This record gives sequence, C-alpha cells and structure tokens, in this order.
Amino acid sequence: KGRKNLRKQKDIINSGVISVSNHIHMFDYLAVMYAIRPVKSNVLVWTKNMQGKNYSSIRLVGGIPIPDESLKGTKAYINTLENRLNNKGWIHIYSEGSMWEGYAPIRPFKKGASFFSCKFDKPILPLAFSYRKPNWIRRVIFHQFACYTLTIGDFLYPNKELTGKEQVNDLTKRCHDEVCKLAGIDPNENIYPPLFDNNKRVDYYANEYGKGYKGSW
Repeated sequence: KGRKNLRKQKDIINSGVISVSNHIHMFDYLAVMYAIRPVKSNVLVWTKNMQGKNYSSIRLVGGIPIPDESLKGTKAYINTLENRLNNKGWIHIYSEGSMWEGYAPIRPFKKGASFFSCKFDKPILPLAFSYRKPNWIRRVIFHQFACYTLTIGDFLYPNKELTGKEQVNDLTKRCHDEVCKLAGIDPNENIYPPLFDNNKRVDYYANEYGKGYKGSW
C-alpha cells in the first residue's frame, strides 16, 4: 500500500533516501525491494550474517555489512553509505536492530538511520509490515499463520531547529511513531518506548514492556 507516494516523489528519491521498517520475517526485505521497484536499494546487515551460509544471497540483494568494533571498517562503512546516498542511492535500515518473526508491536528504534539522515541531509521514508488473516486454504492446508501487508508512508526530514543528539532523537521518535501508525498501532498504546536504550539488552524490552501481552498479534 502507498506506492502512489513514491510515484509523486521521484525528485526526492533521486536525491538519495533512507527507509526504515519493522523486521518481522527473514525475507521481508524482498517485499521492500518489490514495493519500491524499479529503484534499486541496499540494506544494512550484521557482519556475522554476511559470513554465514546466506552470504551470496545477501550480497545479491545489496547487503552492506555493519562493521564490528573496527575504526577502519567503520570509516569505510560510513564512506560507502555517503557515496551511495549522494549517487541516487536508497538505503534500507531495520531500526529495531533484529528480527522477531510474526511480532506485531513496534520495538524501540536504534538511532542509526536518523544519525545518517541528519549527517548527510537525506529524508527518511517510514515503511511498516502489518498482518492480515490468511484464507482457508493458506491456514488449513499450508498452515500459514498470517499474510503480510507492507504500507509506505511519507518522507520525514530532520528538524533543522534542533542540533546534535536532540535532532537525532526527535527524528527517531517521529519515525517510530509513523511506523506504528502505518502498522495500525496507536503510538501511545504501543507497549514499547520509541528510543532504544543501548544500556539495555534487547530481551529487556520483552520482559519489561511485554508483561501481560498475549501472543504476537
């Protein structure tokens, strides 16, 4: 849903954009690629995933490894993103930082996408995966528990009246709120805070905020 938003924004897309979404399936990036066609995109992935059996497939779809704690690797990584974005590139980032299959609430967002948006002066396009009930054949014969809908939002921009961390935090929160809305969730009723706390383990959020939450969706 929302591909018409892209057709109206060709000039913006040609200037380089970043997109963010929730991450709910191992292959949901293929849906992103299909939704934004014919635009070619890259996606940020953990380095360890690039070293596994899916290396060739991830490279084929434009995977860019997020470096481990290496100053040289981080510098090359940032230069790669800058070059891509300044040459009509599209970078997709899973701001939740990990995949939780079939999970409906929108988890806290890490700040990387907003940091790059502010640093390189590029807009962010929120996308969101939501769920719908499969038909009888899919449920009974193929045991498919859900069908997915990908909804495309509108571009968001850094608030130039803010600076530094405030600008990044503000954009991250707005992106999180928008992804919630696109997924059919009231941001005020989502069970997680919008900003990820780097001092907390990812399972902290499930234990702390997911109490009393029944099921995935």
